[in-house]
Amino acid sequence: MAAIEATSKPAEGFPPIAGSDARILILGSLPGQRSIAEQQYYAHPQNVFWPIMRELFGIEGSYAGRCEQLVINRIALWDVLQSSLRLGSMDANIRLDGARANDFVGFLAANSEIRLIVFNGRKAEALFTKFVNIEAIDDSILRVGLPSTSPAYAAMSFLEKLKAWRGTLGPAANG
Repeated sequence: MAAIEATSKPAEGFPPIAGSDARILILGSLPGQRSIAEQQYYAHPQNVFWPIMRELFGIEGSYAGRCEQLVINRIALWDVLQSSLRLGSMDANIRLDGARANDFVGFLAANSEIRLIVFNGRKAEALFTKFVNIEAIDDSILRVGLPSTSPAYAAMSFLEKLKAWRGTLGPAANG
């Protein structure tokens, strides 16, 4: 019974990682169990988010160091949802009833240099479309969906995911 009660508590997201001069915002859906346990974005060892960041921007090292390097590269990292009930780590298990989105209008107002929002997977993009008031967001900010870095998305190899991410973020690595 205790295990059922523990999993029925809503998952809470993390604060954004962002510098005041961020130009790119990468959005996931909501942290999975491993990320919540370790209090780190993309903590699952098979998630290829950090290896992609290493390939594109040379980001590596400790978690704190990687977060610092994101900020140096003018990349912000956050999730669409602030909280939601999610049994397990699969995006398909995110319950929409009672889900709460993060404050993107406020975040984007405070981070006015963001010119690109990248969705890490289709679920993040769908949640953003469902829960965020798109009309209140500057329409000059480009929004691009990219393949999920999650190990659950096995339809693409690492190299295919890297190529897709490089096609969108590669130019940012050079300026």
